[in-house]
Amino acid sequence: MPRKLIAAALAASAVPALCAPAMAAPPPAAPRAEIAFADQGGVDDWEAVSDREIWFEDLHRHWFRATLMTPALDLPFVEHIGIDARPAGTLDKFGAIYVHGRRYDFASFEAMPGPPPKKAKRRR
Repeated sequence: MPRKLIAAALAASAVPALCAPAMAAPPPAAPRAEIAFADQGGVDDWEAVSDREIWFEDLHRHWFRATLMTPALDLPFVEHIGIDARPAGTLDKFGAIYVHGRRYDFASFEAMPGPPPKKAKRRR
C-alpha cells in the first residue's frame, strides 16, 4: 500500500513538469540600447526634452531616450553637457550626464524609432 501511494504522489508531481514546455515561452529580450564610442564622438547630437529626459542621436542617425534619476533643472537651457560613458566608452543605461559639473545618472536608456516629438507652438 505505501508503495502505491508513493508512486501516485510521484506521478502527480510529474504532471506539471510535463506541461511546462507546452506553456508559452517568455518573449525574447529586447536588444541592448547603447551608443558605441560615445566618449570618442559616437554621439552626433542631443536634445533636452525636459529636466528629466534627454535624447541622443548617434552617428548612424539612431535615436535614444535617457530618463534621469533626478531632475536636472538647468538641462533644458544649457548649450553643453558632459557625457559619462565609463569604463568602456559605451553610453547605455549605466551612463550619466554632467550639467554644470553635477552628475545625473540614467534611470533608463532605450532605443527610439525616431527623433523626439516637436514641441507645440504657443499661441499668443
